[in-house]
Amino acid sequence: MPSLQTAAFPVVSDIPPAGGDDPLSPECLALSLTVALREAAGETGAAPARDVALTIFRRHLGRYQMEIRTRFENRELKGVQAAKALAAFADEMVKALAQFAGEALGIGQEPLDQVVVAATGGYGKRMLAPFSDIDLLFLTPENPSAEILSLVEYILYFLWDMGLKVGHATRSISECVSQAEQDTTIRTALLDARMLIGSFTLFAMFEARFIVACVEAGSARFIADKRAERTERHRRFGDSPYLVEPNIKEGRGGLRDMQTLYWMCRYIFGTRHVSDLLAPEFTRLGFLTEQEAARARRSWDFLWTVRLHLHYVAGRGEDRLTFDMQPVVGGRMGYTRHGRQNGVERFMRHYFLTVREVMRLTHVLEPTIMRVALGPAAHVMKADDAMRDAGFTLIDGQILPDRGVSFEAQPLKMFEILEWARSRHVALHPLARQQLIRWERRSSALRSNPRAAEIFLSLLCDDRPARHRRPHAREIRDDLTIQETEQNRHLDHVHWLRVLNETGLWGGLIPEWSRIVGQMQFDTYHIFTVDEHTIEAIRILRCVENGLMADEIPVAYELARDLQSRRALYMAVMLHDIAKGRGGDHSEIGSEIALELCPTLGLSGEETETVSWLVLQHLLLSHTAFQRDIDDPKTILDVADVVQSPERLRLLLLLTIVDMRAVSPRVWNAWKATLLRELYTRVAEVLEGGLATPERDVRVAHSKAMLAELLSEEGASKEEIDHFLELGYAGYWLSFDQETQLRHARLISEAESRSAPFVIETQPLPARGVTEVTIHTQDHPGLFAEIAGAMALAGASIVDARIHTLTNGMALDTLWIQDASGEAFDEPHRLAKLSALAEQALRGGLDVAAEIRKNNPAQTLSRTRAIHVPPRVVIDNRASNSHTVVEINGRDRSGLLHDVASALSDLRLQIGSAHITTYGVRAIDVFYVKDLSGMKVTDERRLTDIRDRLLAGLRKVEAKINPGHKEAELTAAEPE
Repeated sequence: MPSLQTAAFPVVSDIPPAGGDDPLSPECLALSLTVALREAAGETGAAPARDVALTIFRRHLGRYQMEIRTRFENRELKGVQAAKALAAFADEMVKALAQFAGEALGIGQEPLDQVVVAATGGYGKRMLAPFSDIDLLFLTPENPSAEILSLVEYILYFLWDMGLKVGHATRSISECVSQAEQDTTIRTALLDARMLIGSFTLFAMFEARFIVACVEAGSARFIADKRAERTERHRRFGDSPYLVEPNIKEGRGGLRDMQTLYWMCRYIFGTRHVSDLLAPEFTRLGFLTEQEAARARRSWDFLWTVRLHLHYVAGRGEDRLTFDMQPVVGGRMGYTRHGRQNGVERFMRHYFLTVREVMRLTHVLEPTIMRVALGPAAHVMKADDAMRDAGFTLIDGQILPDRGVSFEAQPLKMFEILEWARSRHVALHPLARQQLIRWERRSSALRSNPRAAEIFLSLLCDDRPARHRRPHAREIRDDLTIQETEQNRHLDHVHWLRVLNETGLWGGLIPEWSRIVGQMQFDTYHIFTVDEHTIEAIRILRCVENGLMADEIPVAYELARDLQSRRALYMAVMLHDIAKGRGGDHSEIGSEIALELCPTLGLSGEETETVSWLVLQHLLLSHTAFQRDIDDPKTILDVADVVQSPERLRLLLLLTIVDMRAVSPRVWNAWKATLLRELYTRVAEVLEGGLATPERDVRVAHSKAMLAELLSEEGASKEEIDHFLELGYAGYWLSFDQETQLRHARLISEAESRSAPFVIETQPLPARGVTEVTIHTQDHPGLFAEIAGAMALAGASIVDARIHTLTNGMALDTLWIQDASGEAFDEPHRLAKLSALAEQALRGGLDVAAEIRKNNPAQTLSRTRAIHVPPRVVIDNRASNSHTVVEINGRDRSGLLHDVASALSDLRLQIGSAHITTYGVRAIDVFYVKDLSGMKVTDERRLTDIRDRLLAGLRKVEAKINPGHKEAELTAAEPE
């Protein structure tokens, strides 16, 4: 086996030359420390006291670390350069300390000549982040003396007292070899063992023994263990590389993935012939092209630069790129607004494109590693004549191009191999993926190729008959993690879409797609980049078709069974966010893109028109269901007027559902499913000719007659029935079903029999994901604001509300609430607390506003404070025939609904209903209001006053949370 001497991977360049003129070079650090310790010793020559020495070491450490930080932040050093400089300075500190320890203990240098102090792990690779562990191995004789153990103990405690984090192990050579055989993590750390000071003979013996042990153990187990470790690490850190708050070290496509490649190469190739795996000498071996090596070096340096900025900003070892860190790190790295894209989104797109590059590097380099480590294929399966005639063969049950087939010369073969792999249920051979990545640029030549478009549509829609699918097959995200010899693997169809995306074939064939690869939105609502969100939506649509999510999304499963425009729907899912990041309305721009793109991919004129319409209207149903009163007949008629077709309504609902569910599992819940289903049902009735706008009085009379019959069956007298029927205005009878009205009748009857001034009833509705709260009390101005405040103090979120004043002056308010996780608020002790707080607030025993003010906006989590939420107030007099609709956009926080409701009350407005939706940290509260005379607000001056008063309150709160944001930036982001 080749020598395993250490080499950093990959190196952008060494530390800038620092000769004798540079007072802050590693050499000068060593000399300065020596001089300072001698001066402290004085004329006696004895070692200075420990606390004096500790002060000297701390002073030198701080000075040199600050110099590196200054150079780095002034962009004189890149990330890799700074990390190497920190490691070089750490080397000198450890060496000086080891020499000083012998003097301080009075044991001289003899124990140091019998031991080795070695750097291991990341430090062994001559790379060190500002707050990373300094990993040390104290290599001792088989039976170390007491002096040696004292020396080790002194060094460790001294380093800890300096404030450094130290990872350490004290072992003999036999113990190193034995533990490395048992634990791959230890073996990996020892691969990078680098002697700092001590016995050259002992370290040479260790290297020899360790290399022999590695050769005897062979490569297969080490490679298998590292791949299994990588798979488990990906699973723990979210698996997808496109999470919007990634871990840059441990996440997929991060630093650890590049280090894993390095360790595999170190184990297989050693460094006898090359000093660096991505240096020119290595690329001449043919494992990587010059271009691939250059991209890898850029990725390595970019990730290290990000990591160092994270450490410096956080003041600790931080590797998660959270929302609050992203704008700071992006700004420090020079990312500023460009056109319509702000700096943080430009920075994060560069990050996501970088991690994709790391994944592509893995797919390119790892097949070569495997071939060298494991030898030729264990089993060559003969392909059938049809596959051989098409130019493909099988090795270990995996498909790859046959000899003589070149993707460069025949780019269509890149799509054909995916079609064959999918149709035969075989995995793509790693060498095949390697070639796809290397020649993906040739896919641009296929943009007008009908056969390429046909294959792409087949991969997108997965139009195989159901009998050939295994719906419950585990989704495969990484060919390298599957059992290579397993035959006839049924791969999830979205697997092939991820292959298209990661290899770059998708963006090559459809250039509009390449613009959203790695595109993120700086908010807490979307957890994926736009391309990954879209692929996830396609996956969910396929699951809906196969019935895999029938329990979670039953309405979608029923609609998907008889799709007549299947290709159009899949294409609409692919294109619904294709225009994100371009500025303007992404629905309108995406609709125009669909009109141009769909014909080139082989869709008919009718399909193209359907796709374009679906993309244009893909937010219509969610906007209506969650932000409008669907009990208002005009709301339903407006939607029906836009949709016009039952088939389009079905397609639009499916698109809406998979789009929402693909944002995050937490975004979708039973309450939203209920609202969408009710909206769909009511619009469908209008489109099918039923509910043809019957007269309001007829509907009210019908509702009253049905309820009277139910009350009579329960034994109510005619006087009692007539009394209840006279209490509600017309709006009440149109807002609730008979079952709810029956419960209201019982509640009011009980309240009146007891002369109770206040009655509250809570009813958890788990199937709908909400708890219904009904409150009967004397109506007065500001009542809903008090109720909303009490709900907030109890920890409940109001998602919908109906406010009714009865003819006797009493209020009958119905609220639907959820807990923080978006589920029904149903724990008995919390419901009891909620009822108590509500009664206390309404009886005047609780100052709701004062209690809410205690929740200082400054207490908002720092990671979410970084996300600016521009306040916006929109007033619409066209959405309802009977109410003015006021839409409030602002930061979601405890007490927001109370504050807005109080402001509306102060503005002398009556609230008819409230509809609350949250998108991450952004809340959209919609109120249907009237003036005190029961009419819509139409006076322009008053409408302007309402808008200005509400906006001023929102801006005041946002300014407390984000004082650095300029007024010019207060433009609202488009809700999703």
